[in-house]
Amino acid sequence: MTKFLQLASQGVALGAVYALVALGFVVIYRATGVINFAQGGLVLLGAFLVYNATFTWGLSFWPAVLVTMIMGAAIGALFEAIVLRRMIGRPVYAIILATVGLLIIINEIVTTIWKTPAAAIDSPWGLDKITVGDVKVNQVDIATVIVAGLLVGTFFLVFRYTKVGVAMRATALDQEAALAQGISVRRMFALSWAIAGSVAVMAGVMLGSNAGPGIGLSATIGLVALKAFPAMVLGGLDSPGGAIVGGLIIGLTQILTGGYQPEYVKFLGDSFSDVMPYFVMLIVLLIRPYGLFGSREVRRV
Repeated sequence: MTKFLQLASQGVALGAVYALVALGFVVIYRATGVINFAQGGLVLLGAFLVYNATFTWGLSFWPAVLVTMIMGAAIGALFEAIVLRRMIGRPVYAIILATVGLLIIINEIVTTIWKTPAAAIDSPWGLDKITVGDVKVNQVDIATVIVAGLLVGTFFLVFRYTKVGVAMRATALDQEAALAQGISVRRMFALSWAIAGSVAVMAGVMLGSNAGPGIGLSATIGLVALKAFPAMVLGGLDSPGGAIVGGLIIGLTQILTGGYQPEYVKFLGDSFSDVMPYFVMLIVLLIRPYGLFGSREVRRV
């Protein structure tokens, strides 16, 4: 039981990060109908920008995070204005491939600029642990869950109860109807990318602060973030709540598999935990093609 609780605490923390990344996926998909694979690159860039703000610019941790979240929002909006806006009316697959191109470009830029960073972002919680009974919980795991909960809660309140949130929901439901009501669809598109960029920074901070086993501050953060894609699909492409549930399920599944599979099912290999999120996604899609909470598409014939 001690081992299970130890692994579960790590799984919830990693799942919270996946939920943040998946939320960025969902925000853009709801507004534009596009799956944004550049989200992993934004997570990677956000982590290294925070590292740069603390190490090079001399800012303390939280001011560095705030400044970088603003920068992440600006970068996301810039991507939408320069690249995605020019592709309106093009086939969806072409737009998705453009986001893959952005992911590769960001990864190359980051690895070129920051060649030998520190092992982890210098965060207030560091690598300290808290002992609860026989279970040792990393402080970064607790911080990750709290920060993710606050961001997701803030997003829900804004999305549900503000004029901007209503405008975004209207745009997601019917762009032509939203235009007829005086809503600027382009502005909503830019806002969705800005939100995704800002959320990506926070996810990158948590991953770069060693929120998951063996992650730390490295170029692999972008690839780790893409493991949130099964979380988005699992919860439902257009469901913010589903992104949260999907992230937690995928995080717990991955960590528990990594903890128990080498001991009990060795023949599956040492890295089967990396495959398990996609295996779970496949099973769910076979049963519920629209995910656990996704909107079912209905066509009148």
